[in-house]
Amino acid sequence: MSLGNLHVIKQSNKVCSASVIFLHGSGDTGQGLLNWVKFLIGDAATHPHIKFYFPTAPLRPYTPIQGELSNVWFDRYSITPDVPEHQETLESAGEAIKNLIEDISKKDNVPLNRIVVGGFSMGGALALHTAYRFVPGLAGVFTLSSFLNNNSALLNNAKHLDIPLYMCHGDRDSMVPISWGQKTYRDLTQLGIKADFITIKNTMHELKKHEILGLYEWLQKIVPLQET
Repeated sequence: MSLGNLHVIKQSNKVCSASVIFLHGSGDTGQGLLNWVKFLIGDAATHPHIKFYFPTAPLRPYTPIQGELSNVWFDRYSITPDVPEHQETLESAGEAIKNLIEDISKKDNVPLNRIVVGGFSMGGALALHTAYRFVPGLAGVFTLSSFLNNNSALLNNAKHLDIPLYMCHGDRDSMVPISWGQKTYRDLTQLGIKADFITIKNTMHELKKHEILGLYEWLQKIVPLQET
């Protein structure tokens, strides 16, 4: 699977000592998510030592919209937790993000334990599979308005349970109801994963300013500025 365009928010310091890969939701692009983050928090989107990467999912047929092409990380049989995951496209996406992480680690000279992966909605689901199945040793993972299906391959094949998890979800989300996100949280914590679940009040399937600022605060704890 070949990724689309990759967009970046560079660190303000000369040296990048940590990297964050932020995966967009279905039908969006890396540029679209970057613009959304900048719209919400402005200059605060630039961090002193963390470089943010916003990759773009490839155009692929997407079953929930009758097989029309869309920028999605993987296909889905339906937008519900009760259906199986589309394993072929999910595995392909996981391999592509694994390769991206390896490239970023080499290019920025940043070890895996200084790299965080996360995402919004579908992007968050892929981030979970990436951190707990495909790439050992990451610093952390975050999900915003995200999910896992009930019989997710992750729940049966999780390998790297020591990676901390940060989850946010809007209490008025009608596309991915908060009950779905809460069940995902319970399923993951029952595996032994240490996770925080933050309810975003009066919020639908969207990002909010205080949600992103809270995420940035968490990132500073997970990959703090290192003394030189």
